[in-house]
Amino acid sequence: MKKRHVLRTIGAAAVFALGWIGYAYLTLPDVRPLAGGNPSTTAFIELRAREAHAVGKPAKRVQRWVPYSRMSPHLKRAVLVAEDAAFWQHEGVDYDELQKAMELGFVRGASTITQQLAKNLYLSPSRDPVRKFRELIITRRLEAELEKARIFELYLNVIEWGDGIYGAEAAARTYFGVPAASVGPSQAALMAAAIINPRLLNIAQPSPRLTRRQQLILRRMGAVTPPEQRTPVPHDPIAPPLPDQFAPLPGQAGAPPDQPPDAPLTSDETAILPEPKR
Repeated sequence: MKKRHVLRTIGAAAVFALGWIGYAYLTLPDVRPLAGGNPSTTAFIELRAREAHAVGKPAKRVQRWVPYSRMSPHLKRAVLVAEDAAFWQHEGVDYDELQKAMELGFVRGASTITQQLAKNLYLSPSRDPVRKFRELIITRRLEAELEKARIFELYLNVIEWGDGIYGAEAAARTYFGVPAASVGPSQAALMAAAIINPRLLNIAQPSPRLTRRQQLILRRMGAVTPPEQRTPVPHDPIAPPLPDQFAPLPGQAGAPPDQPPDAPLTSDETAILPEPKR
């Protein structure tokens, strides 16, 4: 009798698990429209809006969509170095980086650009296992339906680069007074260095930590070369900016100087960046 009860319990648990997996899979978003159109908002932008409203503040959003072809190659290289050096080789999940992150005690993240995009577009930043499962499935769908360059283009247009600043064009104009197409190597490395925590690492006032990351990224930028996008995608501006939204911040009219780090890089800081794949 006891054995039969255990078997029933296991069977019920298995049915529940299969049902939950099926429900989670069937309720995932359809990513195919992203191949030919740009999202009007993202889960992360909506989260920031709710956070602002919760404390009685208006939601800030500065964003302008630009195509992949109108983004500086320096910026593309810098972001790849900082976030996902093997982006062009893996299929959404970089298992080598995941293993290294585990060996280092997760002092750096192992999420690829595609995984970050999946989370940014559709999910929350929580570490919930259910959320992680959905992220992995969406990541696979993005990789199956979109060109790599399109995934990268989406990522560069939607990620947060400061309080209410989303995408490369808004960040470049806000911090440096130039379009994303004109971002130089030093500026690109500084922008890429801040992605890990854009609210703590302020591009307008670079901290010693941010400057050290910038210098490390600059030294590695020659190891990656982003290919050109093969299929152009029509682009409509998102949240058209007001005339004064892109006024450069004080002291940020031009590129920050290539200053040497004020202290040697520690092993933890060098471990934060993924190793370039050859």
